[in-house]
Order: sequence, then C-alpha cells, then structure tokens
Amino acid sequence: MSSDKFHQLRTKKEQALLGGGKQRIEDQHKKGKLTARERIELLVDEGTFEEIGMLVTHRSYDFGLEKQKIPGDGVVTGYGKINGRGAFVYSQDFTVFGGSLSEAHAEKICKIMDMAMKLGVPVIGLNDSGGARIQEGVASLGGYADIFLRNTLASGVVPQISAIMGPCAGGAVYSPAITDFVFMVKNTSYMFVTGPNVVKTVTHEEVSSEDLGGAMTHASKSGVAHFACENEIECIDQIKKLLSYLPQNNVDDIERTECSDPIDRRDEKLNSFIPDTSTKPYDIKEIIHAVVDDKDFLEVHQEFAQNIVVGFARMNGMSVGIVANQPAVLAGVLNIEASIKAARFVRFCDAFNIPIITFEDVPGFLPGTDQEWRGIIIHGAKLLYAYCEATVPKITVITRKAYGGAYDVMNSKHIRGDVNFAWPSAEIAVMGPKGAVEIIFKKEIDAAKDKEAALEQKLQEYTDKFANPYIAAERGYVDDVIEPSETRLRIIRSLEMLETKVDKNPKKKHGNIPL
Repeated sequence: MSSDKFHQLRTKKEQALLGGGKQRIEDQHKKGKLTARERIELLVDEGTFEEIGMLVTHRSYDFGLEKQKIPGDGVVTGYGKINGRGAFVYSQDFTVFGGSLSEAHAEKICKIMDMAMKLGVPVIGLNDSGGARIQEGVASLGGYADIFLRNTLASGVVPQISAIMGPCAGGAVYSPAITDFVFMVKNTSYMFVTGPNVVKTVTHEEVSSEDLGGAMTHASKSGVAHFACENEIECIDQIKKLLSYLPQNNVDDIERTECSDPIDRRDEKLNSFIPDTSTKPYDIKEIIHAVVDDKDFLEVHQEFAQNIVVGFARMNGMSVGIVANQPAVLAGVLNIEASIKAARFVRFCDAFNIPIITFEDVPGFLPGTDQEWRGIIIHGAKLLYAYCEATVPKITVITRKAYGGAYDVMNSKHIRGDVNFAWPSAEIAVMGPKGAVEIIFKKEIDAAKDKEAALEQKLQEYTDKFANPYIAAERGYVDDVIEPSETRLRIIRSLEMLETKVDKNPKKKHGNIPL
C-alpha cells in the first residue's frame, strides 16, 4: 500500500481531532469549558475509548455548507469503560458549527444508542450545542426526533445520563429531559425551550440566560437538573460516582462492593436522636448517614423539594435507593414537588432492580389553595402509584410521624411494603393529636368551663392511646418495633432475606400513571 494512502488517512484523522481548529479550542478554554474530547478522556478509563464515526461529515449543500466539512461533524461518539464497565458516550463539540445537530450528527448518536441497547450498557451524553443546524431545516429536526424515540425506547432498559456542559435550547432540551439523570455545570451551562430574547418579545420579561435556565435555576426551581456541579471536572466525577451505584441494564444484578463497615454496627446516638417534642425538627440525613455503609450517601435532587430526600447508598456493599421525609424542611410534609421528585426516583429504582429503603416522618400532604389548584391530588397520586407498582424489595422505617393518607403513600404494608419497621417514637394515626381531638371531642371541649384544660386532657388521652406504633404492630401493619440503634442491622438482614424476592404486576401493555 502506498505511503500516500496512509498520509491521507492520518491527515483526515488529524483534522477530526482538531475539531473547529486551534482558535476555537482556545475560545472554549477561555470560557472555562473543556473540549468534547477532553471531557471523554476524563470520563472513561484511560486507554479504553474506541471512537465510532470519526470521519462522518454532513451531506448538506445549502448556504455554503458544502465548503465547510469537518470530520466528525460536531460530535464525538464511541465506546469505553467507566469504573471498569462498558458504556457508550457521545460528546458534542461546540467548536464545530457550535455543536449544532445535523442529520449526520444525529445518526452518529442514534447508532451508539442502538448499540447500547443491544449490548445492555449505559449511555452518557455530554451536551454542548446551539441546537438544530438551521441550514439543514427539517432534516435536523428529524434527527432530534430520531434521538427522542431512542431515549424513550431505552428508558428503563439501560441507564441514560445527560450532562449539560454548555447551551441547550429548543428541541435539544427534550432528549436530556427523557433521560434518567441530568447534570448541569454552574455558570457555563443552561437549558430552556425559548431563550431570553424570545421571552422578552412574547412576555416582555427581561431575564438573563442564567436566571432563565442556569444550573441552579433548574436544580432548585424547576427540578429539571438532578445535580448542579461547580465545574466540569466535578460534573464528570459525579457521573462516575453515580454509575458506580447502577447496574448496566434492567436485567443485570445490582452493584455490590466489598464492605468493611460491620453489619451489626450500632449507633447508640440514634436512641436519643428524635426530639421529645413531636413538632421539633431534626435532620433526616443524619439518620441516613448513621445507617448506611461508611456514612456515604449520594443525594439526588439535593436543591429541589428539600422536604423529601432521595439518593443512593450501600448496605453491606449492596446498592440501595433511599427515600426519606425531611422534618427539617416544611416539617417533612408532602407537596407537589416532593411527590414528583420521589415518584420519579422510586420508578427509576424499580426499573433497575435497586431495593428501596424509606425513612418516614410525614405529617401529611400540604394543605392550601395553591396546592389544591395546582393538582396536589394527581401529583401526590404519582408517588402512590410509583410505590404500588414497584416490585423490588421495599423496606420502611417509621421514625416519628405517619399521618393520614401520607402514611399509606410512604410504602406502607398495604401497598406491598415487604418489611416495615417502626421506632418507639413512631406516631401512626389518621391525623395529629390536636386536629383529631378537636374533631372527636369538640362538643365536650366546648361545654367545658376550662376549655384549655379540657383540650390538654383529651390531647394526653389521645396521644397515650394512638400516637404510638403499637396499634399498628398489633394489626401487623408494622413487622416490628425496633430500637433505633439496631436499624442498620435489621435493614441489612431484611435485604438479605429479600434477595430472592419475586413479585409481579398484572399482565398489561403499561399502566396509566396519573401524569
């Protein structure tokens, strides 16, 4: 073979590696952003990345595009290993046509998504794109739709993770929205359906890109972003950590690691952790950290709907999903945002066979016209539906309040909770003592000479009789009342017992979750 042919090949590959050229790479770095290839190098294990479609170019001849053909066409795609396990990755290159999506660009992404489904491995998308390539018209829009379809078909089959590393606007936002987890980088990434200029034209609102769709906006207000990271390196590290908890696909075994944390480790401070006053707040995360392996908990959606906590941990080396009411925020009440956040997380865990551990301290659903008018009924039902539908091992620990319909929703025995524990501090009732007494004993209290004394007396009677876990235990609605310090051991033993659990839902195409 002549040396000219090798020279031609090397020249094309060198051109592909340079992307939009040295100047645009420098501009990317000046913005505090890495290039598409630098991001992949950080994400995959060293020396494992195999690129696919390096020499692909667009096929457009309009608006002078035929004179601008860069190998790769604005996206780097391929296969590699992350934490020693296979994964497909695509990384959009903002230095090439602003990372805009063409027909060929979309085909490259679709190809690796199809391969990921066949091989049963995760897909990670590193998004940095100006959106659809306008010069290609409907062909670029069709490319987005091709990707959306694959996102939908892959949902619940292989984990899908999106990292927003730069702009993401218009149709480009819907692919990340369908995926399982969305990461954003503070100050350099944003997502919105319509940008600030269009918003100003239509609604006369003046808003910056950051306020409209920046990382903290989507992490705290909309809930679109599950993680808001300080910089791109932290973002990639967090993606790798998240993947360490996840199986490769929906039929793979859940992840296990060696555990040096004793399974029978008791934390005596838990025995005195719950405040004597039932209205006094405490931080549920302290309980989570005390119970899980090595106090290591990866919180998901940390900034959003903080009255409920969700995330991943390990118990005796086994990956588990954790859902916990947070008494330190809004008294741990369930509202619209908390219900949606937890429902999505429960459904993810169930799709990928990850056991769910629920720590419950919930006074009920948040009352008020705002919640009712915005649909707390249907949104709260999402969480109920998710727990009911889930067939993975489900363990509940009631630490304090379990009132009303919220008791039912938070993985009660009635909706197929497998093992349900309560601490001695648990209060399981239709409602809190004060509300119950004011209804049950209204006439007696109104007729009393000293109404306050009568109220206090009835409150004490009700609390002694109902505000405890023992009536529920007598009926078998909780399996045991346990000392808080032994919670870790009891959960791990339950998980071991439930390893061979098989539960099925009725045969159907799919349910109609209350969306």
